[in-house]
Amino acid sequence: MAAAAALLSSLRPSPVDTSLFPKPRLSSLPSKRRGLSTVPASSSSSSSSSFRNGSSPETECPVPLEQQPVNEYQALSISLPFSWAAGDLGLYCSRLAFTGAAFALFLGLPVAAFGRGAITDPQTDALRCGLGTVSTGLLAVTLAVLRMYLGWAYVGNRLLSATVEYEETGWYDGQIWVKTPEVLARDRLLGSFSVKPVLNRVKLTLVGLGLSLVVCILLFINIDNPREASSENKGGRAVAGVYNDASARSFEPEAFCGGPDLS
Repeated sequence: MAAAAALLSSLRPSPVDTSLFPKPRLSSLPSKRRGLSTVPASSSSSSSSSFRNGSSPETECPVPLEQQPVNEYQALSISLPFSWAAGDLGLYCSRLAFTGAAFALFLGLPVAAFGRGAITDPQTDALRCGLGTVSTGLLAVTLAVLRMYLGWAYVGNRLLSATVEYEETGWYDGQIWVKTPEVLARDRLLGSFSVKPVLNRVKLTLVGLGLSLVVCILLFINIDNPREASSENKGGRAVAGVYNDASARSFEPEAFCGGPDLS
């Protein structure tokens, strides 16, 4: 037993003398952090306002969000009927044709049918009714395309211009902001490659509709009633549907005694 106790005491680790290792010195941390600077309240407020206006802090654009040309372009491209011109060509033509047909059938046809008065010649009256109906549809489509052209031209001019006119709170405080080079380059690329093709398409459509409308109106005006033409060719003074000189002579021969023959 004594031998076992002596063996266990020899195997037990002896305590380490801590005096041989110096204690580390604790340095006091600085009360202020170095390398950090406070941001002035004015700069933070200006950056937050620029983010609210939809512009980056580098541009510092004071123009309200809804009056910026790029946002006006995005709003115009998804609104009706302006979005028709920016879409597919076939869909654009079909929508215009449907609009013209709707106005012609529901507005032009009733007006042309019930506003022509007494029917003197069915064939001529049917032709006039058809021309009036087509003219009404063409007029409605022409006005719609003209509105498209004015809207796209306005947005295109604001994109291509180097300055932006805007209003902060109303018409009485109009301001002008000069675009930065980055914003000007972006807007001019958008105006040249996105707005100008739409304007060319709308312009060609407007010219074609205008010529068609003028032709229909001229045909409608210059259509002559064959009964009126025949009564005028027979000679003398004539009132359509009432009398002419030949019928007056047959009923009142004494009124033409000694007078020249007018027939």
